[in-house]
Amino acid sequence: MTKIIALFNQAGGVAKTTVTQNLGYHLSLRQHRVLLVDIDPQASLTSFMGLEPADLDQTIYTALVPQNESTEEGLPIHKSVHGMDLVPANILLANAEQELIFAELRELRLQQVLAPIQQDYDYILIDCPPSLGILSQISLVAANYVLVPIQCQFKALKGTDSLLNTVARVRKRLNPQLKIAGFLPTLFATSNNLDKQTLVSLQQQLTQIAEVFPPIPRATALAEASAFGKPLALCPIKAPHILKLFDELALSIETLP
Repeated sequence: MTKIIALFNQAGGVAKTTVTQNLGYHLSLRQHRVLLVDIDPQASLTSFMGLEPADLDQTIYTALVPQNESTEEGLPIHKSVHGMDLVPANILLANAEQELIFAELRELRLQQVLAPIQQDYDYILIDCPPSLGILSQISLVAANYVLVPIQCQFKALKGTDSLLNTVARVRKRLNPQLKIAGFLPTLFATSNNLDKQTLVSLQQQLTQIAEVFPPIPRATALAEASAFGKPLALCPIKAPHILKLFDELALSIETLP
């Protein structure tokens, strides 16, 4: 069965896109067919994969909000981008928040456009926007699992309640099968005592809900990889300890039921 995983946190700047890209790449290294879906109007994932969002005529927006309601727009899939397939986004996706308000069965829009190609992939990773709006909601409805990147800061821990409430509402009303795959601490500074304390708090409070994975450290190599438009493993500075963490995360994701 295809595992559809929404990477979701309503907070911005938590390395969600970096995790989506690198987790997808390490799953592809393990011989899985991987599709990345950028559903964030900021289109960071599209840029991180080396595409220029402003140059794209066909994006996830054209599939979600077809100009002609009598015809269905297929997903614009860019094949074999660093070993993965990609459905890109650009700033036009910001219009979808308003345009989907009155759309019929709006909550099911992403689920419906993924359905025809779902069987072609082992994993579909959805990079959600940093909000609790309709784009995040339709991503959670389409997903089997939600993976939560969470920054090792106290304010991030406080915001977890809103995130979990959103997941609970979607599970209750729209997607009873939605499960939390786990929490992934990010931007962890090993030399910062506050980060260490927050990590312990995350582990104590969230382990009862789902697995808390080993933290991804704050690293210049990850920022440089974004600028290169490639996953970290394909960049000049490899940062082997971070690659090992992403490989272990991919292995954990493989074991999801």
